[in-house]
Amino acid sequence: MKMLAVARKEFRQIARDTRTLLILLFVPAFILLLFGYALNFDIRHVRLAVDDQDRSTASRSLIAAFVNSGYFDLVAEVDPAETTRLMNRDQVRAVLVIPAGMSRVLRNGRSTAVQVLLNGDNASTATTVMGYAVTIIRGESSKYAPAQAGAPLISVEPRIWYNPELRSALFLVPGLIAYIAMITAVVSTALSIVREKERGTMEQVRMAPLDAASFVVGKTIPYFVVSLASALGIVVVSMVLFGMPMRGSWVVLLLALSLFLVGALGLGLLISSIAETQQVAFQVALLVSFLPTLMLSGFVFPIASMPRALQLITYAVPARYFLVALRAIVLKGAGLSVYWLDLVALSVFAVVVLGLASVRLHRQWV
Repeated sequence: MKMLAVARKEFRQIARDTRTLLILLFVPAFILLLFGYALNFDIRHVRLAVDDQDRSTASRSLIAAFVNSGYFDLVAEVDPAETTRLMNRDQVRAVLVIPAGMSRVLRNGRSTAVQVLLNGDNASTATTVMGYAVTIIRGESSKYAPAQAGAPLISVEPRIWYNPELRSALFLVPGLIAYIAMITAVVSTALSIVREKERGTMEQVRMAPLDAASFVVGKTIPYFVVSLASALGIVVVSMVLFGMPMRGSWVVLLLALSLFLVGALGLGLLISSIAETQQVAFQVALLVSFLPTLMLSGFVFPIASMPRALQLITYAVPARYFLVALRAIVLKGAGLSVYWLDLVALSVFAVVVLGLASVRLHRQWV
């Protein structure tokens, strides 16, 4: 009976603490759905461009084999000059280059090679896509010579752009930079205002000649300086220890980092304005920064392989845009014209979350 009395008392406390109750009920279901749909190692809907220099029945048959496989989506027919632009913008992940005269060579029973250009900024995806391409080309080659005849008539010449050695570090390190910067920035500011509430100093701040917007900006500046120094330190260490290149501009990298961190700090302040205890603020901060950055940013799992509904949710994840800009700057050395839309998206996110945090605090101010 004593145990039942303690249990009843604990149930009452849980029922009164609705925020903790929602976290306990919501988080497991959220994690299940997120991992169940986003945790997908199948690479599909690979954006494919074709440079068909042969324009023959054989070349069209090879292109059809790629499209009909279900792994590739033909998005463009290109020439060599356009290939670089589309690869830099990440509008295609693979380019099939079919040489002129392929059909004539195959009719004469001689071997030929087709080239497959791959975007290597994601080493795991590039390796899988290369396996798909080799399998498809071998299957197409079997139409022209039986398997027992020796080497296939159509061979593959792979060429990996941006990461020729397919080093996983060059794919993982930019994602880790975004991941670490997001978590540290959000958690640090999420606890700042709540700390004022718990210590009872929030009332003193309200009595000061200070408006909510100034308070939010003042709270953001110190954490921004610390977070930016930390993020730049991570970049430098990654270059020294992991050999990460810097093919773009340091100034543009600093701009991208700043926009990303301002948005992350604003998100932390928004959480801090809602939560009443540091425990709740910490839990919510981890929930909105840890899982989306890890699962929905394209850091680990390709966004194109996710269900359409989940792809739409990824547009609200700032790390998605930061990763595109970071990889374009560091690995590709691309110009600002390639990823300016991603920087605009980071700016919009920062303005929105800082504005919402100011509105929330203003309501509590008056």
